[in-house]
This record gives sequence, C-alpha cells and structure tokens, in this order.
Amino acid sequence: MKVTITVNGREETHDVEPRQLLVHFIRENAGLTGTNIGCDTTSCGACTVLLEGESVKSCTLLSVQADGGNVTTIEGLAAADGTLHPVQKAFHENHGLECGYCTPGMVMAAVSLIKEHPDGLDERGVREGLEGNLCRCTGYHNIVKAVLAAAGAAS
Repeated sequence: MKVTITVNGREETHDVEPRQLLVHFIRENAGLTGTNIGCDTTSCGACTVLLEGESVKSCTLLSVQADGGNVTTIEGLAAADGTLHPVQKAFHENHGLECGYCTPGMVMAAVSLIKEHPDGLDERGVREGLEGNLCRCTGYHNIVKAVLAAAGAAS
C-alpha cells in the first residue's frame, strides 16, 4: 500500500506492507532512528512519538493508520538552528537520562503530558502521566524533576 505521512514537516511517501508498524516506517522508510524499538507490545514506551500532537506508541499503530497524518519524532523537536525544545533542555539540565534508550520516548510523552496540563503538573501527575514509559536505569527521580522543570518553563 502507498502511505504518505508527514514526519517532522517532511512528507514521506512509501509503499509498505499493510501490517507494517509505524515505528518501522519512521526508522526504515523515513530513516529516523531516534525512535527506539523496545518491546513491540506497548509495554515500554521507547517508541513514543507525537501523532497530530498526541503521544502514541508507534509499535502498536500501523503505518496505514497514520496515512495522511503528521508525526513528530525526537529529531523533530529541536528548532532548525539546533536550539533544544524546553523538554529536551530540561532533561539535559536535570540529568533525566542514564543509558538514554528510553529518553526519546520519555521526552515525547512529556511534551504531550505538559501540553495536556497547561495549568501545571505536580510530581504525582508526572509519575501517573508517564507510567506507560519504562526506564530500567533510574528511579525516575531526575526524569520527574526534568518534566516538572519543563512544565514550569512552559507555563
């Protein structure tokens, strides 16, 4: 099937198998490898991207379901001049990563979470909002700290 998805502002049209997952379209067809494959079962969140501005786990969505849609990946968050998105900057400044494997998905989920709570977030809200994203390295303390910092900067 021919599928057209706008990824980070660039239209990508490719012939794909109807069963192809969006994460594979992003990595293999669009050539963007920042979106990680962690489980293929929607358990870890390493593949989280924004589809029409909402966070989705791209390992459980078919490419054909995103046909005609707009996807933002971790590579598409920073400004064209390289200026980091406030969430990326907060993760960097608050040491919200260790091995980095979960980081793209955490950042994308955090961007959506902050957008969904324009009046602010507290620690519990961040922990609940990110519960579908797993980090095997940390106790989440610095991740939560980073999201709270970014939410404060966004307010």
